[in-house]
Amino acid sequence: MKYGYARVSTKGQLDGNSIEEQTNKIKVIYPDVEIVVESFSGAKERPLFNQMLESAKENDYVVVTKLDRFCRSTKEGLGYIDLLLNKGVKIHILNMGLIENTPMGRLIVTNLLAFAEFERAMIIERTQGGKAIAKQKIDFREGRPKKFNSKKINHAMELLESYSYKQVEEMTGISKSTLVRAKRKQSVI
Repeated sequence: MKYGYARVSTKGQLDGNSIEEQTNKIKVIYPDVEIVVESFSGAKERPLFNQMLESAKENDYVVVTKLDRFCRSTKEGLGYIDLLLNKGVKIHILNMGLIENTPMGRLIVTNLLAFAEFERAMIIERTQGGKAIAKQKIDFREGRPKKFNSKKINHAMELLESYSYKQVEEMTGISKSTLVRAKRKQSVI
C-alpha cells in the first residue's frame, strides 16, 4: 500500500492550490497512491496522520512532498521515522528522496530535520520581530485593516437619514451589518 500525505496549516491554504499541488506531485510519481488529506489541524492533533501511521505495515510507502508536511520538530520527525522504519515502511519525501534505514541515512535525515526546525523558528522570530517594530508606530492597529475609512462611514450614516439600509448598502458597498454597527457606535457617542 502506498500512502500519500498532504497537509495544510490554514484554511486559506486549503482554498488555494496547496493541497491540490501536493496531491498532484505525489500522484505523478505514485499514481496508485491512497491520498490522506489533513487541513488546518493543530500541531499535535493529526488524527488522519496517526491513523495512517498505525495502518502502515511492512513494504508500504508513506509519501510526502516536503519534510515540513511530515513533522514540525526534529524530535517529532525522528519518532515518526523510527516508528515507520522499524515497521519496514519506506518513507519517500519527494524533495529529498527515500529515507534509508542506515546510519548514514539517519544522520542525513536528522540534520535535515534540525535545519527544517531551525528554519521554522527563524520565520517565527522574523515575524514576531516585524510585529514588534510595527507595534511601536503610533497608528498601529492589530488585525485586518478597516475596509472603509471614517469619511465613507459618515457619508453612509448621512444617507441612512433618507434611505433604507438596503439602499445605502447598494449605493456605498458597505454591508448592512457594518452600517448597523456604525449606527450603534454613533448613538453611544
